[in-house]
Amino acid sequence: MTQSALSAESSDKLLRIVSLTLTIAVMCATMFNIVLGQIKTEFGLGYSEVSWISSAYLLVYAIGSVIYGKLADIYKLKNVVTFGFATFAIGSLIGLAANSYGMLLAARIVQAAGAAIFPALSGIIPIRYYDKERRGKAIGTLVSGLSLGAAIGPAVTALIVSFAHWRWLFCLPLLVLPLLPYYRKRLDGDPGRSKSIDWLGGAILAAAVTLLMLAVTYENGMLIPASAAVVLLFALRVRAAAHPFVEPALFRNGRYLFGLCLAFLVTALGYSIPFLSPQLLAQANGIGPGWIGLCLIPGALASAWLGRKGGRLADKKGHAALFYAASALLLIGYLLLSTFAGGWPGAIALILIAANVGQSFIVISVSHQVSSSLSPEQAGVGMGMQSLMNFIAGAIAAGVYGKIADQRAAVSWNPANGHAEAYVFGNLYLALAGLQIVFVLLFFAVRGRASRTAAR
Repeated sequence: MTQSALSAESSDKLLRIVSLTLTIAVMCATMFNIVLGQIKTEFGLGYSEVSWISSAYLLVYAIGSVIYGKLADIYKLKNVVTFGFATFAIGSLIGLAANSYGMLLAARIVQAAGAAIFPALSGIIPIRYYDKERRGKAIGTLVSGLSLGAAIGPAVTALIVSFAHWRWLFCLPLLVLPLLPYYRKRLDGDPGRSKSIDWLGGAILAAAVTLLMLAVTYENGMLIPASAAVVLLFALRVRAAAHPFVEPALFRNGRYLFGLCLAFLVTALGYSIPFLSPQLLAQANGIGPGWIGLCLIPGALASAWLGRKGGRLADKKGHAALFYAASALLLIGYLLLSTFAGGWPGAIALILIAANVGQSFIVISVSHQVSSSLSPEQAGVGMGMQSLMNFIAGAIAAGVYGKIADQRAAVSWNPANGHAEAYVFGNLYLALAGLQIVFVLLFFAVRGRASRTAAR
C-alpha cells in the first residue's frame, strides 16, 4: 500500500479530475502555435522573435517540472498545486491584457511557470495515491487525458480564433481554477516533509538544460560543451550540498536509471509520429492544414480511448508485456508508413491509429517502470527528471527529423513505395522501424540480465 492509497471510488474521481486538467494543459501548451503568424503581423516581429512565444514557454515548462517535483517532495502537495494553478492563472490574466510583444512574452513565461505543475502532478499522483496493482490504470488514464488534449486542441484553438481575437485564447487556462478546491480537499492527506532546498543546485541544473535547449533550437554547437560543463558542475554540487537538489541515491538506483534512459529513447523515437506526420501530408500529399488535422484526429482519439486499457494490461501482465505489445504496434505503423507514404491520406490516417496507440502504450509502460523504481518520498523529483528527459529528447528529435525531412531522396529503400515525392519520409520510417527492433532487443537483453542477477 502507498502511504496515501485511495479507495476505488475516490481514486476514479481523482483520475478523472487530473485527466481533465491534463487535457486543458496540453491544449494551452500548443494553442499559440496556430496563431504565431497573426501575432507576428500584429506586432511587426521577425520569425526568430515570434518563435520565442513557444520556445520560452517550453523551456520554462521543462525546467519547472523538475522544480515542482522537488517542491512536492518537501511541502504539502496541495499547497504546491495551489501555487502552480495560481501562477498559471496570473499568466493568463497578463496575456489577456497584453498590448505589446514584451508583455505577451512575459505572460507566456509566467503561464509556463505555473503550467509546469501539470507534468509533475501526473508523475506524482500515480505513485503516492495508487497501489502498484492499480498504478498502470492510473497512468493509462492520465495518458488518455494528454492524448485527448492533443486531439482536440488545434480544433478548439481554430474555433476560438475564428470568431474572437487571439488574446481570448488566454481564457482557456482559467478553466482549471474550478478544479482547485477538489485538489485541496483530496490531497489533504499528504503530510509534507519540510526541509531546506538547494536552490543553487536547482539553478545550476536549469542553466545546463537552458544551454542544451538553446544549442538544439539554434543549432549552435558551441553551447553543447558549455552545457556539459554545467552538468559536471551540477554533479559536483550534488556531492557537496548538505541537502542536494537531487539525492545521490537516485543516481545509484539502477532500475530508475534504466527507466530514465528508456524514457529518453521512447520519446525520441515516438516524437516522429506527431512531428513527421503533418509534414508528410503537407509536402508529399499537398493537402491543407484543415485536412491534415482531420487525418491526425482518429489516431489521437484512439490513444485517448485505449489508454486505460493499456494501463490495465500493465497491471495484469506487467509493464514488459505492454512494452512488447506497444513495440509491435509501432513496428507495424512504421513499416506501413514507409510503404504508403505519399499515398492516399485516408490510408495514412488509418495507419496512424496503430502508431499512436503503440506510442501511447509504450509511454504507459515506461512510466509504469520508472514509477515502480521510486519510493513515494522520491516521486516528485524522480518523475520530474523523467519529464525533463522527455522534453530534451523531443527537442533533439525534432531537430534531427526536421533536418532529414528537408532533404530530398533519389532512391527508395522500400521497394513497395513508388511515390518519389515521399521517398525521404519512406526511408526515414523504415529506419525508425529498424531502430525499434534494435530497441526491443536491447530491452530484452537488459531485462534478461537483470533477471539473472536477481536470481543469484
